[in-house]
Amino acid sequence: MYLIALATDYDGTLAYNGTVSKKTISALERLKKTGRKLILVTGRELPDLKQVFPEMALFDKVVAENGALVYTPASEEERTISPAPSPDFVAALKKRGVKPLSVGRSIVATWEPHQATVLEVIKKLGLELEIIFNKGAVMILPSGINKATGLAAVLEDLRLSPLNVVAVGDAENDHAFLKACGCSVAVDNALPAVKDTADLVTRGARGKGVEELISKLIKQDRAIVKKGRDGVLLGTAGGKDIHLSPIDTVLIAGSSGIGKSTLATALTERFVEAGFQFCIFDPEGDYDGLQGAVGLGDGSSVPTKQQVLDLIEKPDTNVIVNGLALRVDERPDFFADLLPGLGNFRYRTARPHWLVIDEAHHLLPSRRDDTRAVLSLELPGTILITVHPEAVSADVLRLVTAVIGVGPTAKSVIQTFCRETRTEPPGQMPSPKGDRVLFWRPQMGKKPMTVKVIEPRQSLRRHSRKYAEGQLDEAGSFYFKGPDDAMNLRAHNLMIFAQMAEGIDDKTWDYHLRAGDYSEWFRHQIRDKDLARETAAAEKDKTLSPQESRKIVLDAVRRRYTAPATAPEE
Repeated sequence: MYLIALATDYDGTLAYNGTVSKKTISALERLKKTGRKLILVTGRELPDLKQVFPEMALFDKVVAENGALVYTPASEEERTISPAPSPDFVAALKKRGVKPLSVGRSIVATWEPHQATVLEVIKKLGLELEIIFNKGAVMILPSGINKATGLAAVLEDLRLSPLNVVAVGDAENDHAFLKACGCSVAVDNALPAVKDTADLVTRGARGKGVEELISKLIKQDRAIVKKGRDGVLLGTAGGKDIHLSPIDTVLIAGSSGIGKSTLATALTERFVEAGFQFCIFDPEGDYDGLQGAVGLGDGSSVPTKQQVLDLIEKPDTNVIVNGLALRVDERPDFFADLLPGLGNFRYRTARPHWLVIDEAHHLLPSRRDDTRAVLSLELPGTILITVHPEAVSADVLRLVTAVIGVGPTAKSVIQTFCRETRTEPPGQMPSPKGDRVLFWRPQMGKKPMTVKVIEPRQSLRRHSRKYAEGQLDEAGSFYFKGPDDAMNLRAHNLMIFAQMAEGIDDKTWDYHLRAGDYSEWFRHQIRDKDLARETAAAEKDKTLSPQESRKIVLDAVRRRYTAPATAPEE
């Protein structure tokens, strides 16, 4: 379920001449039974609303006085989010003969044509007030207070994102809260300007339009959202924009070091721009320093499940779960323990909108036989990143709706995916070149296409903690063996490498130095060309003593990795 709540205006939308029909009430009850939230957003004052709408208890929250007052029917709690009207202002309006005049907890309301008088009084008293119109009604509120601000306060209480709300209205004062939501709807009797900006216009007017909307919402959920409205740009192909949707499960795969995490970083920037909440599972510290996100865990501490769930409770907080302190064999259990709680949270709130699972073959490996149980919920809005798609659980791969092959192995990514999921492979596939990737939607029946993908705007300190403090696998580690293979000391990260390098004898150090082993490791396993280049210069300098070359190499390592990795964040 993606659209978690319905926010509706009252007069002219839910109600006709102030009254809500029994059929409309039944439709609201039907929607409520699906587990969705109901929010009433109205310009009316609360006492008046209670009198005309006895069924108000159906709603989880009420925004009254055009955004100034929040009311919870279940507890009868009232909360104003703007100051009370100035007595001098009210007195001046009465003195000028403004009738009718209604004064609420924060709102002051009258009818046209009194807006000219109201404006004169506001200017004379030097007040910071705004006039809002509603089909002839004239509402005066503190500057910045409208239905959108009231709805924002309610959604904060409910821990919901506006992207997961469908809003329906009919008049000028509804523009603000309609625009703020993930899907905006105008009933048939709405003003032309409201219809023009809405994602959807109902065939029915007022309550009948709301009933129609509820039926569509129950049957179609997110499908009622205008195409592309909730997508994020992946790139362009043939002059057309290619988007990913929060109901997609995306596989990004390819050989090591050719841009998978870079693409994921660019996508997170688009998530932030669109207001999508995201959570990254980062087993190797690759996303350290990512803008717009809060990190949990580091090279020495593992985040707890409760820490993760507590942090994502806040809709505007993006989370990076750093698993660098976990051994490779501990990662699947950690993720299996966390995913059900996260899945239940997503079921209730549709958040976080996107999960980014890096090193997916570590977290959801094919060798586990309980993956189907872990995946009791599907994975919409998920990006799986891996070097080894064949090592990812086939149960997970079968959920994938979009495959992105990166680098020279792009074609083999799709071939491997088809083999593991027993999917009919596509015919001829183009070869992506340069900054292009191979993009394919398995269920669409179309051929793969090459896409020029978006680029990130930020430059991360890529892999600094992973290589400084993490645990590289056996193939990626450095081994001090010496000229006679007399030892076999394994350095599984740069910090251990530096410690071992300081302790080994000069003969062993010099043996690996002159063989070019250090620069080779830095270039191909650490993937740091600058470090490799600086080290290679020391390796080639025959005038350096073991002590001098050792200092040059270790200073270069610590300057780039150890110090940044342990320094406090700015």
